[in-house]
Amino acid sequence: MEKNTELEYKAVISKCKALFEKKTSDYGTAWRILRLPSITDQIYIKAQRIRSIQEKGTQKIEDNLQGEFIGIINYSVMALTQLALEGDDRLELTTEEVMEHYEKHAQETMDLMLNKNHDYGEAWRQMRVSSITDIILMKLLRVKQIEENKGNTLVSEGVDANYQDMINYAVFALILMGFDKEK
Repeated sequence: MEKNTELEYKAVISKCKALFEKKTSDYGTAWRILRLPSITDQIYIKAQRIRSIQEKGTQKIEDNLQGEFIGIINYSVMALTQLALEGDDRLELTTEEVMEHYEKHAQETMDLMLNKNHDYGEAWRQMRVSSITDIILMKLLRVKQIEENKGNTLVSEGVDANYQDMINYAVFALILMGFDKEK
């Protein structure tokens, strides 16, 4: 069976987006109160849980790892939205506005992935999910350092590029785990 990264990617994002929209209906945009470092820490908690379960081989809370990767994607979209809305103090956004941001960030991030995927030749397909987890954790540590430096970097990409990379790696992990094929 031939692999189609773009279709697989869109299938994963579609499921993540549907969950995000339902949670927005349930909770509104309470996450708007979070400062960027708090969102970074939420993503860190999810990635660290994945790594801990991967290392231990067992878990006591039955939430599956796929849900944690979905959380990494959706919190990263929240972070990108917070960056886009910098200076906008509204806590409540309409579902429509939030989903417009979701679509925009998901599309920009997929476009980035397609360009990188072209250059790297789909190397991610040969990676272990545990390595992807480690890369996400590394990206988080980079973001934390950039946040500590008040956003200043000498030669490195900003936090937005790191959030996009985390989305892409989390999507890759979900594809490798077969999530794009689940009903």
